[in-house]
Amino acid sequence: MKKSKLSRRRNRIKGTAKRPRLVVFRSNKHIYAQVIDDDLSHTLLSCSTLDSELKDKTTNLTNVQISQLVGEALGKKLLDKEISNLVFDRGIRPYHGCIKALADGVKELGLHF
Repeated sequence: MKKSKLSRRRNRIKGTAKRPRLVVFRSNKHIYAQVIDDDLSHTLLSCSTLDSELKDKTTNLTNVQISQLVGEALGKKLLDKEISNLVFDRGIRPYHGCIKALADGVKELGLHF
């Protein structure tokens, strides 16, 4: 039986307590990001366009600009928890557009992938 591309990629990407995994999911309307420690199978942080602090700021912006804001908000939360190194998991989506904008928003605050 043939494995899907996503499951083959997830076999190589693992998050630890020192370097948790940043998972990005994009739907047609929203973008979601969560930071996961795979050793404990525990979500440390999450951020999305549905958060109350971001919902007000996202009117009249493009999807790429909104993704940048989500990345910056997640980066601030990560700095508060003193997490600076991450493993980036983009899922099956290519690394451009909204996914790249979210990653750039996180990287602007000095976090490393």
